[in-house]
Amino acid sequence: MALRNLGRNKTRTGITVFSMAFAGFTMILYMSLVAGFFQTLEDNTIGLDLGEFQMHAKGYRSDPDLYKRIEDPASVIRTASERGFNASARLYGYGLAAFGNSSAGVMLRGVDLENEPKVTRISGSVMEGSWLDRADPKGVVVGKKLARTLGLKPGDELVLVSQASDGSMANDLYKVRGVLKTVGEVVDQAGFLMSDDEFRRLLVVPTGAHEVAMTRRNKDVPLDAATAEASKAFPGLEVRNWKQLQPILARMMDMMGTSVKMVIMIAYSAVGMIILNAMLMNVFERIREFGVMKALGVSPARIFLLITAEALLSAFFASVAAAGLGAPAALHYQRHGLDLEMLTTSMNVSGMALDPTLHFRLTPAALGMPIFFMFALVVVATLYPAMKAAVIRPVEALHHQ
Repeated sequence: MALRNLGRNKTRTGITVFSMAFAGFTMILYMSLVAGFFQTLEDNTIGLDLGEFQMHAKGYRSDPDLYKRIEDPASVIRTASERGFNASARLYGYGLAAFGNSSAGVMLRGVDLENEPKVTRISGSVMEGSWLDRADPKGVVVGKKLARTLGLKPGDELVLVSQASDGSMANDLYKVRGVLKTVGEVVDQAGFLMSDDEFRRLLVVPTGAHEVAMTRRNKDVPLDAATAEASKAFPGLEVRNWKQLQPILARMMDMMGTSVKMVIMIAYSAVGMIILNAMLMNVFERIREFGVMKALGVSPARIFLLITAEALLSAFFASVAAAGLGAPAALHYQRHGLDLEMLTTSMNVSGMALDPTLHFRLTPAALGMPIFFMFALVVVATLYPAMKAAVIRPVEALHHQ
């Protein structure tokens, strides 16, 4: 009976179903975009620069100093490997780079060329030229914005001046091997990467490391549990996971679920008004019909269920259309991405890089939550019209004009 009643006014039913389907389609795409955005941001945060965990000597993070080092990084890396982590040691320093008539302050990073690819993808993020090579100790890789500031390209030679750990002046001539893509704000603006052997020679740092970056081999181990395990294994070091290193970014991602639900509720509120209006018109047009039904002995509960069934059937048709259109569209952008390069060549959030090609991510929540909210909204919007039809008095209904 509910299905038959929907066909009595095809135009109104079509507009109502179309409105719900369009809202559901839009919300599926929106949730897939948000899920893909934050997944890409998390992957880039971990995979391009930070790693999942970082270890430092006590006090280094609050006051970075050339002399505050992890004394035996090789032992730390071995222990980390035994505990299920991939690890790589890093060295940091500061200097002044000059090319032609331009100069800029740079952040020197000594890279463990063997272990760094196990922790991050930075070696595969070279935009121009090639990555570091031990066979070319004077070859360096620079950040994208630093290259633009100094006018550098692969093959150019530049002068680096710094101060070594023994107080002497450290200076040498280096050749640009490569220019990085967007990695992160700090690396982009001042990144000056060289092999760890060359860093030790230049700044006279024969032993130790300033940082050990790590990632889990088993991603099923919760991040907090892995952090506790690493802290227990290295009690003399400060161990931080990426959420502790980037608290603003982590909080943004934690708030994603709440913000998405709020957007869905706001978007569906307009659809709810359409549903409420359609159901009220439906009820007022059929008041005499409901009066006859009640006079024949149909209970108020049956009339209430009839109106609710009509609304739920409309929601069912709308959800099928929304999922049928939204899921393929989201999967298309999941595979091919949404190219925003015409708007910007690079994006970053809290200093972390984000590729201008945004890839959607169709998750069960991205598909199921809009449909769930649609049905919930339909039930709420139908309560008043259904109750009005259920409590109407037969005598008044039969005389209704």
